[in-house]
Amino acid sequence: MPSPLRKRVLLAAPRGYCAGVDRAVIAVEKALDHYGAPIYVRKEIVHNKYVVETLASRGAIFVDETDEVPEGARVVFSAHGVSPAVHAAAEARSLQTIDATCPLVTKVHKEAVRFASDDYDILLIGHTGHEEVEGTQGEAPEHIQVVNSPADVDDVVVRDPDKVVWISQTTLSVDETMETVRRLRERFPTLQDPPSDDICYATQNRQVAVKKLAPDCDVVITVGSANSSNSVRLVEVALDAGARSSYRVDRASEIDPAWLEGATTVGVTSGASVPEILVRDVLDLLAEHGFGEVEEVRTATEDLMFSLPRELASDLKRMGVNVSTPRRGPRRDLSIQPL
Repeated sequence: MPSPLRKRVLLAAPRGYCAGVDRAVIAVEKALDHYGAPIYVRKEIVHNKYVVETLASRGAIFVDETDEVPEGARVVFSAHGVSPAVHAAAEARSLQTIDATCPLVTKVHKEAVRFASDDYDILLIGHTGHEEVEGTQGEAPEHIQVVNSPADVDDVVVRDPDKVVWISQTTLSVDETMETVRRLRERFPTLQDPPSDDICYATQNRQVAVKKLAPDCDVVITVGSANSSNSVRLVEVALDAGARSSYRVDRASEIDPAWLEGATTVGVTSGASVPEILVRDVLDLLAEHGFGEVEEVRTATEDLMFSLPRELASDLKRMGVNVSTPRRGPRRDLSIQPL
């Protein structure tokens, strides 16, 4: 009899929670622990259904705008950042704010403010309607226009072609962003770059890991929510890198067994707002279908940690609480062997 086909999983590393997500989720958890429920959160704290549902079960109340928060109540701003207008609206309602904006997003906001003060036209590469883009554009709306993709470049209009700079949403496809920049530079040869790379380290690292494993995979499964920009990008990156097929799921129960028919190698990764428990569930399901051998494909090790939001840290210190931001367990916490 012919020997059975060897089935395996290639597990991307890094994957899952980044430092900015860790910080934001912990901020809501600590706020609930020490102030008590309810804690209001403007928008989703991070773009993951499981995380939002879990925090809601503990007493977090998610709202779309600050005017839904009772006057004087405590509200957390999400990791994606908010515009100055949102801060002003919260102040007008005497809200007690905890700003959980990812520090890397804050960096982009500061770049926008600085270039606007120097009267540049700012081309924000990103997706219209995404919360991060809305927050960044709100820093200098009269100076910023959003460029959604390379196809939008021909529609860009600026006042002075010699005084144009680009910045970007932090969670984009690196390759598509660079293609947009290339086309912009064809139109505006003196286009200036931001002082440092805007696409966050976690987004880049997860894309690099997927690029490495995808050519060997019949199927790549990305764990992440539909409104998670970086998760959606991972699906695209896997296909572009040579995966035969690529899918996104919020949780293991969404995996269609038909995807696995005839496959011998399945790649697994997760977006930067995905807790590891959801990846474990996917691995368990794949094992039930014969994919019990798991090999880790590691391209980087992430050690970055961010301190808690200033407002929360100050209150916790006064209460004698440790304000260090704990890591969510070791990054390599599965019993597998690296490649």
